[in-house]
Amino acid sequence: MRLPPCVDCRSTSNPRMATCLTIDIGLIGYAEAYALQKRIVAARKADAIEDVLLLCQHPHVITQGRNGKREHLLASENVLRQKGVEFYETSRGGDITYHGPGQIVGYPILHLATIRRDVVWYVRMLEEVMIQASNDFRVLATREAGKTGVWVAAEKELTQSALRAQRAQSGAEKLGAIGVHISRWVTSHGFAYNVSTDLRFFDLIVLCGIAGRKATSLEKLLGRRVDSREVAARLTQHFGQIFALDMRPASQDELFERLREVELSQSGAVTVAQPILPMRERA
Repeated sequence: MRLPPCVDCRSTSNPRMATCLTIDIGLIGYAEAYALQKRIVAARKADAIEDVLLLCQHPHVITQGRNGKREHLLASENVLRQKGVEFYETSRGGDITYHGPGQIVGYPILHLATIRRDVVWYVRMLEEVMIQASNDFRVLATREAGKTGVWVAAEKELTQSALRAQRAQSGAEKLGAIGVHISRWVTSHGFAYNVSTDLRFFDLIVLCGIAGRKATSLEKLLGRRVDSREVAARLTQHFGQIFALDMRPASQDELFERLREVELSQSGAVTVAQPILPMRERA
């Protein structure tokens, strides 16, 4: 699939591409991951660490973006508690979404000022990462005008004509979601790509605030099991190609040691980021 013209603004043939550390932190609580993002963002703003792509999965959690509406949460606190689902209000853009096991979540911490100062372009390129990874598995994902994320028609296979028709109708299901935050041109939050996600948990919300829409997963579309490690590798590969970054795998220990060094040099003591606020009691 040919990339949108705007991708060409960074040539992937440049032998002096900037480095991006890629770290798979495995299954991690949402608040813990958010606190880690804040530490990396602070280091990136100080230009004390390279760009970073965190990959992880979360235990069952529903998050609401800063533009979200509480009425898009369809379950009571009691129901969420019974199902073991946490809820957090977040600083990212977008409405409400679900994260859980079987979903690959990517948190890029990039300094966009060194790449391209264009928020819309950045979101479109995160979509392109997921679209190209889907293509690797012969799934024709696409964008929908006015809606962030990537979508796939309900059928397992799409012809090009069906793909064009999909853009004009409203039955497509969401395969990947995006919600980002940018401060001083440093990004946080990111994308979520459904591999083997239990899609029943999306029934607890109005998906991304769009009534009547459903989520799908790569395994549902393919009708077979998919190794999430292979999907993560594809996402990482396309991320590097699209943003013209040299993706260098790093361990969690290496990341934490780098952060400790940065924080000690800045203040003499490690600063622990505070988690976002949990859901409050409804009035």
